[in-house]
Amino acid sequence: MVNPNLQKRRKQNSSLVISEDIEKLFRVIYREQSQGKSTGGEEPKIVVSELISKMAFYYEKIRNSVDYQEDYLLRKGAIERILKRQLIIESVVKVSKSEQIASHLLHELIRAGYLPNNKIPERKIGEIASIVEKHILLRNYVIPNFGASLEKLKASFSTRKAKKKYKQNINERNKLSNWLLTLMSSEIEENLGLDPVREVVVNNMYKSLTENIKLPQDIPLQQDFKIQIYLGIHRNYLKFDEGMLSFIIFKYYNKNWEKPSEADIKEIAENMNFLSKAIKRQLEHPLKKQLDKIINRYTVYYTILTETIIQKPQEFYGEAKNDPQSFYKSIENTFNRKYNQAKSKLWRAAFRSIIYIFLTKSLIALILEVPISQWLGQGIDYFALSVNISFPALLLFLAVVTTRVSSEENNKKIITGVGETVFQTKEKQNPILLRNPTQFGKGLGIFFKMMYSVTFLVSFGFVVWVLDKLSFNWISIIIFLFFLTFASFFAIRIRKIVRQYIVVEQQENIFSFFLDFFYIPIAVVGKWLSERFSRINVFIFILDFIIEAPFKVFVEIAEQWTRYVEERKEDLK
Repeated sequence: MVNPNLQKRRKQNSSLVISEDIEKLFRVIYREQSQGKSTGGEEPKIVVSELISKMAFYYEKIRNSVDYQEDYLLRKGAIERILKRQLIIESVVKVSKSEQIASHLLHELIRAGYLPNNKIPERKIGEIASIVEKHILLRNYVIPNFGASLEKLKASFSTRKAKKKYKQNINERNKLSNWLLTLMSSEIEENLGLDPVREVVVNNMYKSLTENIKLPQDIPLQQDFKIQIYLGIHRNYLKFDEGMLSFIIFKYYNKNWEKPSEADIKEIAENMNFLSKAIKRQLEHPLKKQLDKIINRYTVYYTILTETIIQKPQEFYGEAKNDPQSFYKSIENTFNRKYNQAKSKLWRAAFRSIIYIFLTKSLIALILEVPISQWLGQGIDYFALSVNISFPALLLFLAVVTTRVSSEENNKKIITGVGETVFQTKEKQNPILLRNPTQFGKGLGIFFKMMYSVTFLVSFGFVVWVLDKLSFNWISIIIFLFFLTFASFFAIRIRKIVRQYIVVEQQENIFSFFLDFFYIPIAVVGKWLSERFSRINVFIFILDFIIEAPFKVFVEIAEQWTRYVEERKEDLK
């Protein structure tokens, strides 16, 4: 006689059917792992000197310490920097040199450790060259036309207003030039980061989200709904920055950009003003914040699911089909491991932030504080000086140790969410309804802005009052506020590393309300200052425009010399 409990369990298992999209994800991961184990053909690879590469690698480490970026954006930033040096500083703007630019770019990326040595096929140079070629052509169509209008405006100099207009247009030209460079580097990064597994996950997320999120018909944003979901996936799951998102929208408006004709590129250049405005509108879309909250939850579900499958595709597939209890246990183990890794990254990010703030902000401010204090005859306040030096590190340390940890409720919701993603029978039955973005009336909007201004005055006023009671002079107070805003902004920024795994809505309380009231204005100023000061980073200027170009020439010559010596060795055999 069959055990009734066993029979019941089999019945439950048979009702858990893996969805076709997740079946495809299993197949792609298994295929990629199988291909990775095979030796492959004898396709020529790009090879650089390991010894010479170490110099470039350590230089990159030093540079990244004074130019804070998230780890996943470092390669894209390096691509943009190398292209800027070749296209702007070295003025290589000829389409015919696209292959030379591509080869130089890939070799530099390999030397700096952004790409593996002796792994990238030489045909990749041709792929990157075709990208560079069409972007140079677009740039040559856009910038000269812009320059012609500037020359015309310059010729009409007769008033101060005309001169001011000319300077404004020069700034616009520089911004446009940098934006075109960002589009080029984003497409190259996209090409170098092609991953069949990520592609399947993005497609699965897009399909699931478009089915489960509904936009009421009375909301006049229907035409942007799907592209906003697509952008949200790349912003949350793939961690794309604004430049890479801009390129996605650029392709959205130019369907034939993959292989455009010269006439297509010329037409794009003629419509560049309209195109840049349309891209900006999509980046600042009213649905963005609502969708990001939803997409972030799906990002956690798919990240944990994919990480679990990658460990043992066949074994986990068997668990999903035949043993749901083991399936959910595997998901829980993966989440715990990822969460612990995130906490470790949090400490590393805090340490990097402290180094960045000290090297690029604190050091300069402290160098100025001592001579200014002496010049004004106020003397050096060693207590204030020590507080200003230690405060950023202390604030970031507190931010790390007080970061909210995952709760039991959060863990259960993630496991449930993964189950809804994997099994057809557990898919969401009720769609998520978006609401019409909040729009305040003119009077209410003015009132809220006034109240928000008051929070700035109260927050900074309270800090100044405390420092005055501690006998800080006005120079030390200014420097302390400077450090406070930067450290506050970076504290919020690095806490996102762990908070991205929190899918349960945080419960508001009186303490968090008052903390937001006083703390957010300070962090907002820190963000503003960070964006402005990043443009005038003295260390970056020295490294990029004075040291990097000759250093990279030296590295190139050194590598060619090592090849020459190796050839001479071969002749002796």
